Amino acid sequence: MTVEKIRVSKLFEKQYKKLPAQIKELAKQKEFVFRANPFDSRLGIHKLHGKEKELWAFWINRSYRIKFAFLEKGRVLFLEIGTHEIYK
Repeated sequence: MTVEKIRVSKLFEKQYKKLPAQIKELAKQKEFVFRANPFDSRLGIHKLHGKEKELWAFWINRSYRIKFAFLEKGRVLFLEIGTHEIYK
């Protein structure tokens, strides 16, 4: 499965702008991997639980994550980016 289109939420845009430059660069690298194969083991993709059970997340690094939703075939919506605080 490849990802053809990624949309981003307004919240994601706002959070992304506040990230350190090195995290932004790493996020771009991980997005490249994600587009080719969203289930690549380097991403540490995982399904969320509870009220967010329809959502997924993957690692940028040990501290930062991207929370997202799979939409129709080949499309994804990035919802939030940040530390573990995005899970609250």
